[in-house]
Amino acid sequence: MVQRMISAEQVSALGFPRAIAALRAALAGGLDPETEPARVPIGFGDGEVLVMPSGDERIAGIKLVGIAPGNPARGLPRIHGVYVLFDAPTLVPRAILDGAALTSLRTPAVSALGVDLVAPPDARKLVVFGAGPQALGHIRALRAVRPLDSVRIVGRNRDRAAALAAEAGAELAGPESVADADIVACCTTAREPLFDGRLLGDRTVVVAVGSHEPAAREVDTETVRRCGALVESRATAVREAGDLIQAGITEDELVTFADLVRGTTPARPRLIKTVGMGWEDLVIADAVVTDL
Repeated sequence: MVQRMISAEQVSALGFPRAIAALRAALAGGLDPETEPARVPIGFGDGEVLVMPSGDERIAGIKLVGIAPGNPARGLPRIHGVYVLFDAPTLVPRAILDGAALTSLRTPAVSALGVDLVAPPDARKLVVFGAGPQALGHIRALRAVRPLDSVRIVGRNRDRAAALAAEAGAELAGPESVADADIVACCTTAREPLFDGRLLGDRTVVVAVGSHEPAAREVDTETVRRCGALVESRATAVREAGDLIQAGITEDELVTFADLVRGTTPARPRLIKTVGMGWEDLVIADAVVTDL
């Protein structure tokens, strides 16, 4: 019998600072993302369900995420999901969490950890591509790690972008605004590059989270080659990260979060490319349950 049902509000209540700290502590403690099971996509209807497992000797978890690109036209969120957390020795379910809320917390928290590892401490100017929940989440998460005093939104849907700008205390801008940004966060469903990488400054940090498909990318080859790449896992990146695959990046050119958290490499890439992994959900789900 499931011991606890955890709502979206309870998941979100963990907050970004504690979620970021939990991810950092897990990597510092020896968690190895390279050994993680691969995500399994299963096509259904007009979208797909992603099966994302992870576990260790203490706990295990599986996230089921339904992604339906046509949902916004139906007045529904694009992503729905559920997360089941198990006791690993017995495989007794400990809790069921709202999967969409977990993703909305986890993805920006991973990005913010990456920014905290590579961005200058005085980074203040943020440009965000996108106007959905991940865009708002990234603004809030990045404010937890850097003293942002300028946030600009670049969105295809001007009404949605304006609503996000009002909610987040930001302003609207165009793609050319990346030229003087300290941090650029790409939180879209784009399949082609969002801006010209030649516009980026020499210290600009770019975060790209919108795609986990080899055929899709948010940043161009110029950005990848100029900035290098920080990834969650080398094996996963060369399998799923279209931004890197299409730029011809190989595993030995990549730096991982674990490398930087543990201080095993002096490299500090300026492109943070994440695709989302099961270990991140497991770490944060565990933190949520422990916190309640």
